Amino acid sequence: MEINALTWIITIAVIIALLLFDYIFHVRKAHTPTIREAAIWSAIYVGIALVFGLVFFLFGDTQHAIEYYSGYITEKALSVDNLFVFLVIMASFQVPREYQQKVLLFGITFALISRTAFILAGAAIISAWSDVFYLFGLALLLIAGGQLKGELTADEKEKDEADNFLVRFAKRILPASDRYDGDKLFTRENGKRLMTPMLLVMVSIGLTDVLFAFDSIPAIYGLTQDPYIVFTATAFSLMGLRQLFFLIDGLLDRLVYLSYGLSAILGFIGVKLILHALHDNNLPFINGGENVPVATIETDVSLLVIVGVLIVTVLASLFSPKGKALVALQNAEKFSHRYSKLDENASAEDRRKAEELMDRWTRAAEDVSPHFRDDLIEHKDSYSEIIRTAHETRVATAQAEGRDVPTISNSIVKNEGPTV
Repeated sequence: MEINALTWIITIAVIIALLLFDYIFHVRKAHTPTIREAAIWSAIYVGIALVFGLVFFLFGDTQHAIEYYSGYITEKALSVDNLFVFLVIMASFQVPREYQQKVLLFGITFALISRTAFILAGAAIISAWSDVFYLFGLALLLIAGGQLKGELTADEKEKDEADNFLVRFAKRILPASDRYDGDKLFTRENGKRLMTPMLLVMVSIGLTDVLFAFDSIPAIYGLTQDPYIVFTATAFSLMGLRQLFFLIDGLLDRLVYLSYGLSAILGFIGVKLILHALHDNNLPFINGGENVPVATIETDVSLLVIVGVLIVTVLASLFSPKGKALVALQNAEKFSHRYSKLDENASAEDRRKAEELMDRWTRAAEDVSPHFRDDLIEHKDSYSEIIRTAHETRVATAQAEGRDVPTISNSIVKNEGPTV
């Protein structure tokens, strides 16, 4: 398949059109997408990305097709990991749910712009100095090692993701409001024009996007050196990320081993880059400037490794003891909250089903080992209050109706809360 100026123009036009469509038809009116809406549009964007890869097969360009899919899957996985940080940022700024779409779309747009700049810079550097792959490979190995170390030592981030230096600096020198004014970036208070938290959260996400590009771009250049494939794989991995956020919101933190999987992928690509650099070596202090006879990793093998690692990561996250413990704790909190929100108009059947679910998952949560409880419950006071309130309500209702109080509810109330 010939990639010429016209190919670039058409591709960029399609991506800009998709972004404009999102801005005009999806986020212009603030709302929280339903699961159905998020699922439909996530499927559409993933479908567009997959069909785009088939175009290479249509032209008989199997190599570029495999490179594209390898890059797309890797970048999509890294983008999903980025959503964790976006969650932290928006939570720290207390962004109202209905405005989160706009923040995410801005983040995606900024990520596309910043990564395009990195892609062009990377292509220029590779063209001028092919041995830069040594640096790319070492950088990925260091990033993978740092990420793995953080997971193994359970090292909590010492700084709030949203409270970085530039944001604090902006708050100090620029007039800023502490309250939101819809989804506006500026507001007026006492006749003064002030920034809203909406602008600050967008600045914070934009700055974070730049940091993400430092591992994202070297990673994909480890799979393909064609700037067009790098650009399209990166762009399509970002498209639909907003809808995916609302579709898997609540499931994101169940992927407890995602960081391990991404560390393995980044480490693998780092090794692949270094092997490639050795195979095409020009550095005089390595083998006298001659190529080093080492095995290289083909792109189709890379695709299989990446997909395999992600499958193992997801399965381990969902079915490992830690994953099951997290599900139990989350569901105990979720179904207790739902029960406590039942009103007097709820039918006896609805109340019975709500009680069954609350009892089932509360028992499962109480059986979780202390190690996992300490590791997985972030806000113990809040968690305890939600479950305690639900079971106190259940006990009071049962006593008022002259029914027996289940053992699990009596235990929770007697102990003034669940085991944390």
